[in-house]
Amino acid sequence: MKQSSSVLAIKSFAKLNLYLQVLNKRKDSFHNLSTLFARIDLADTLIFRKRPDGSIKIKCDNRQVPKDKTNLCYRAAALLKQELNLSLGIEIELKKYIPVGAGLGGGSTNAASVLLGLNRFWNLGLPKTRLVNLGAKLGSDVPFFMHQAKFALGSQRGDKIKPLISLQKLKLWFILIYPNLKVSTPLIYQKFDACLPAGQAGRPVGKAFSGLTRTRCNVKMLTSELLKKGKAFGAQYLINDLQIVTTSLYPVVNQVKKALSGMGLEKIMMSGSGPAVFAVCNGRKQAQDLSRELRKAYKFWQVFVTSTI
Repeated sequence: MKQSSSVLAIKSFAKLNLYLQVLNKRKDSFHNLSTLFARIDLADTLIFRKRPDGSIKIKCDNRQVPKDKTNLCYRAAALLKQELNLSLGIEIELKKYIPVGAGLGGGSTNAASVLLGLNRFWNLGLPKTRLVNLGAKLGSDVPFFMHQAKFALGSQRGDKIKPLISLQKLKLWFILIYPNLKVSTPLIYQKFDACLPAGQAGRPVGKAFSGLTRTRCNVKMLTSELLKKGKAFGAQYLINDLQIVTTSLYPVVNQVKKALSGMGLEKIMMSGSGPAVFAVCNGRKQAQDLSRELRKAYKFWQVFVTSTI
């Protein structure tokens, strides 16, 4: 984090879901989830500059990122101004490195970073609890990033967060692949719901989704396994109920998984609603060595080496 009286630059980190179980659909049309978040060092950069005219301006050279009032950075700044009746103006420059629509929380982490950054830049002094509540209005993943935790459990919509201090010293290395395909999270949940019997939670039954069986473990079992074995935890503990839905719509997700499996990796999972797929590695060297091979073999995919932070 770099700051002067007129400029503030901060990192906005991505996330992976090491576990994601869809429990049931709520009356507000969202879903109750059980998830384990891991924050990773793949990050965007946000640069704040004061504006004397009281307006909010978004700058970003990524064509996939909107610059208008639909942008989550804009919405976060506008929410703060509205809640506190502020006349302050801000320019937010977003340097985008997290792929858009990848299941990595790129928009949510940007929204959280705006709330945290402007709280500091504008000297607002808002407590974390209030910032977290504001973040939940912007998106279900936003509260996780507000806590700035390496690992955390998410429940309800995924917005009730319990940081896992016991895992703070654990460092996991990943190969992360984004197959240059933007996925709509609402669409994935819509397709998920369409394959459920009325009132049933979390079990698609149509032919296209027949490969999804009842979850064999819960998130507490994965957490316990991570505490005991660290990076040597068992692959069977990685769960994502949305994976088979996204894969049925976008077969490239399976191609990515097969490419990683073919290199001898076993702990492979899609993050969020996808299509980004990660594999847990033994350490940085293995991740870097295998990533070089993947970049040569699959030139149309984005391949990252990343770790928890």
